[in-house]
Amino acid sequence: MFVLPWPLPALLTWALAWALFVLLRQAELQAVVAMLAAALLGLASAMLQVPRWRRLMVAGGFPLSLLITAGARDLPGWAWLLPFALLALAYPRRSWGDAPLFPTPRNALQDLATLAPLSAGARVLDAGCGLGHGLRELRRCYPQAHLSGVEWSGLLALLARLLCPWAEIQRGDMWSQSWQGFQMIYVFQRPESMPRVWAKAVAELAPGAYLVSLDFAVAGEAPLAQVDLPRGHCLWLYRRPI
Repeated sequence: MFVLPWPLPALLTWALAWALFVLLRQAELQAVVAMLAAALLGLASAMLQVPRWRRLMVAGGFPLSLLITAGARDLPGWAWLLPFALLALAYPRRSWGDAPLFPTPRNALQDLATLAPLSAGARVLDAGCGLGHGLRELRRCYPQAHLSGVEWSGLLALLARLLCPWAEIQRGDMWSQSWQGFQMIYVFQRPESMPRVWAKAVAELAPGAYLVSLDFAVAGEAPLAQVDLPRGHCLWLYRRPI
């Protein structure tokens, strides 16, 4: 997959956001509506960036540049709360304790089907699915599996449903949702949350079920397999004893 080198994604997003803002203003739409549409474009592009500081730069570039130009003269003061409201909607306060939005890299799971074979119709859950990058990689591995995702952010869950219409995606708390009945759980979390992930897997997964973690191991537990990936990533595979 072709990836633009940094900072081209930010520059391209800012240019497109400004172009959209100008076009909407020329179409005689209200300044607030034009700003909101351009800010949404910037936010959508920011969700594809890693790490977090890049997302903030991509999402904030257009509103900040608009603020210091004459383009802001027609905007009421409260309009500047809209970009921050969009960011809060995409990344609500309750999700701050979990992993931020880090997309699963393409082909990161390409060896998974060999290491952890699943029967047709097996149920697989991406716990904290974000925009569905992990679900798309899981689908490449297990095209016959029943794929599900859970995401706390309502906006991200909605976008994931649009991007992954073949998956069952719920807006909810990955910690309160039961993992019973799933043959595989996939997570891309943080080191601090991995003990909680393992405890939930042990308590709820059936014997023989798999836990797959990108980048972060379960301390003190021997993995079934460990796969080193490009760009410093690592895939950890665990299995509940039969």
